[in-house]
Parts: sequence; structure tokens; C-alpha cells
Amino acid sequence: MLDATLTDQLRSYLTNLRHPIALVSALDDSPKSHELADLLDEIAGLSDLVTHERSDAADAATRRPSFRIVRTGTNVEVTFAGIPLGHEFTSLVLALLHVGGHPPKVDDEIAEQVRGLRKPLHFETYMSLSCQNCPDVVQALNIMSVLNPEHISHVAIEGGVFQDEVAERGIQAVPTVYLNGDVFGQGRMSLADILGKVDEGADAKAAAKVDAMEPFEVLVIGGGPAGASAAIYTARKGIRTAVVAERFGGQLNDTVGIENYPSVRHTEGPRMAADLEAHVREYGVEVIIGQRAAALVPATQTGGYHTVTLASGASLQARTVIVATGARWRTMGCEGEEAYRNKGVTFCPHCDGPLFKGKRVAVIGGGNSGVEAAIDLAGIVGHVTVVEFLDEMRADQVLQDKLTSLPNTSVELGRRTTAVIGDGTKVTGLVCEPREGGEAVTMDLDGVFVQIGLLPNAEWVKGVLDVSARGEIVIDGRGATNIPGVFAAGDCTTVPYKQITIASGSGATAALSAFDHLIRTPAPAPVSA
Repeated sequence: MLDATLTDQLRSYLTNLRHPIALVSALDDSPKSHELADLLDEIAGLSDLVTHERSDAADAATRRPSFRIVRTGTNVEVTFAGIPLGHEFTSLVLALLHVGGHPPKVDDEIAEQVRGLRKPLHFETYMSLSCQNCPDVVQALNIMSVLNPEHISHVAIEGGVFQDEVAERGIQAVPTVYLNGDVFGQGRMSLADILGKVDEGADAKAAAKVDAMEPFEVLVIGGGPAGASAAIYTARKGIRTAVVAERFGGQLNDTVGIENYPSVRHTEGPRMAADLEAHVREYGVEVIIGQRAAALVPATQTGGYHTVTLASGASLQARTVIVATGARWRTMGCEGEEAYRNKGVTFCPHCDGPLFKGKRVAVIGGGNSGVEAAIDLAGIVGHVTVVEFLDEMRADQVLQDKLTSLPNTSVELGRRTTAVIGDGTKVTGLVCEPREGGEAVTMDLDGVFVQIGLLPNAEWVKGVLDVSARGEIVIDGRGATNIPGVFAAGDCTTVPYKQITIASGSGATAALSAFDHLIRTPAPAPVSA
């Protein structure tokens, strides 16, 4: 099943195994089971430390096709239900290595925190092979089960194979994680995020650790392309730098293909996010993940350093601050939207599209993003309707032509969405009315994909920094804000054209301006004990 390149790569990775592992499969006579058997046989043939064993257990509760990766003679294992290829192939490779004794790349403090958990935690993750967010969750939970097999177990379930379970549990967004039979969370989660929810006192410990940090020369808020670029530039100047972010990579983690970044012909968002983080860490930057900025108190008020208060209650101080908090999906703001979020209302066609196979869906927004989403979905769903507020589409003509050539698509122009309706557990329809007024109509639907642009993540600095009518932080050509020593970069600012390349450049500009500010401004007096 693997091409020659993947086979060679996997053979090379498996040389890192330290212990023998068994791939224990539970199969039936379905085509998927035959595919999985072939894959497992192929993997076992790449290393003398790997065997494929077919289980004869007749347990009706066992998912088929599925397989366990087991460290021979131990209770260390992870489970996959389905065939983990596509975006989950990396999860499979890492699971093989980690179960086989190759140490996970996890901070020692976090690893000890996982090992210290003493309550039974059985996780189930429903994922799709086209989901960009799923691998992070799958890999984090697999690592937890390897580090603490006495108390933690995990099975990653391919929703496209186990559609009956998906329907029974009403899952309409991936990843969806269950803990001990109850919904635990949806969407991207890091290992630190998961620990924060299952380990009582974890948030307080993290906040205390942040509070104890000495003031930085540059504090970058945000870990997307702008924030990463800023941190790289300041760290290379020998300046003590920290990056604070809820997740490293920002919107990159939700981007499928990137083909317009100079010198990089093609990459995927999560890969670029990981590369950026690795690059930043190479320079000894203090990277603080899982923390959200809540308030900014400028040095003019403190008489010393700028202070950034985090949602956790902790605070950080710095001589200069670079705000690079990016943007987020714009919502419709209509009745029922929030109630049915992840129950049919979604923002990622690549992640959640496979869950709507053969069903009727709508895409809200007739710009490039909306039409691209509709084209992608048309190959999966039964029918897709594009709903556009204006009287004409805003997407490039080549995209419009492609959309209209597809037999299972339609377009509604000049329509205002007024409500998402459902049965309490899932979306059943969408209410729209003519933009200029008139009789509302209800479309019978199973899903709604919202693609109407972005909002800057800058609410937390309003009243301190000047913002535009759109809520973007106002900056000059040097990335400077109205507060001396505070700079901003990327999609949260008034910089036109929200693109990765532009965000990276604006981050570099802000960093160089921060450096210039530092060398021209006396340092505050040391904080007395």
C-alpha cells in the first residue's frame, strides 16, 4: 500500500526501535480489513523487531478493522481503528517508534506530569484522514498512553470507516475526543491542553511558573508567521526573547496547502508551523504555549516594564512587546449558530467534510475561500449550496467557472442568513431571506460551512492601543503602535493583504524596530526584591 518513497522512509525510521513490537490486528472479511492486513504485513516486513499477529478473539465489542501496537511482554500499547494513512500516517509512524522505545519529544516536566496521573483515563478520538487538526490530538493522547500505560489508554478511530458510531454519537466535527465514555473535547488540543483538563492544579502550576520569570527584553504575543519571524530576528540579535501563544502556528494549523511562499514550492500548514517552532527554539527563545494574553499595561503606567496579563492570571514583563495575535474565523452571528457549532456548523471543509458524505450542506460566503470549500465538498457531499450576501460572487472567475461546472452545486445570491435550525443534537436546516427584505426560506441541510473571512484577535488591547474601525491594531511603516516600545505585526494589524509572506515580513519589521527602540532607550531600574 505504501509507495517506494514512504517504504524507504519507514524502513529508516524503524531502525530507531529499541524493543520488539507486535501489530495485533482484529479483522473481518471487509475490503478495509484486507487493506489493513496488507499494510500491517508490509510494515512487519521492514524490521526484524516488528511482527504482525492476527487476533482470533471473537469479542463483539472489538472494532474491525483495527489493530494494537504492543511492546512485546508489556502493557505499553496504542490502538488504531481503521487505516491511519493520509494525515494520520505520521501518527502511525510515531506510535510505532514510541511503543518501540524511541523516546517522545516531550518536555521532561510534562512527561513527569503525565506519569504522575493516577486515575483511569480511557480516551477515544474520532478523526478523519483529511483533517489537519486531528494528528496533534491523536499523537498527544498516544504519547500519554505510552508514558503511563497503567492508567491511560487511547484508541484513534477513523470516522469514515466507523460511520455507524459517528451517527450514533452524533459526531459532526473532528477531532472529537471521548474520555471514559463522555465527550471530552473537540478541535485541536495540545498535550498541555489535555493535561490542563485532566490534571487538577495543572493550570495553577503553569501560571506560577510563568509568574516567576524575569522580565524579557522582547515579549512576542502570538506564535504564527509574524510572531515566529519577530522572535527569530530578535533572538539572532542576542536579545532575551519570549513567545507566548495559545498554539504555535496560529492559522497555519488550519491551512491545507501552501504553494505561494517563496522558495517553498509546496508545504502544508501544520508542517510549516512545526518548522517555525523548531526554528524559534533553536535560538533559545522562551516558548510559552497554552497561554492567552488578556490585558496590556504599558510601561508609562507601571513606571518600568510593559506588563502583559494572561487569562490564567499570570503576568509577564518586558522592555518591548510585539503583538502578533493574528486573526480568527468570522462568524455569522445568527440565531442557532453557536448552539450548533461542531454539531453541523463548522469552519473547516477539509477536516469535517468526510463526515457529511452524501448529505446536503451549505457554504456561507462567495469569496475565494467559500467557493474553494464548495468545490472540495462537491466531491464528497450529496449537494452543496453557496449562500452569498451580495448580489454577485466575489471569488476569482476561474473558481466560479469550476463551481458552476459541477452537477451537485447551486448558488444563492443576495441572501442573508438569519438562523441555523436543528433538532437539538444536529443541524437540520438554514433560514435565509433576501438581503433587501422579503419572505424567508428554509433550506433542509445537514451541515453549514462558514467561510466569510477573518476577525483580528485584538480585542484585548482596545483602549490601550489605537485600533481601526475593523478592530485592527493601527501601526506605522515600522510596525510601531501609539505606545512607545509596543509594536504589532501580521493579521491583527492594519497591514493590507493577509498573507503568510506579508505576516512574516511584518514580524521582521517589528523586531528590527523593537531592537532599535532597545538600543536607544535606557533600561528600567532593576525590580527590587
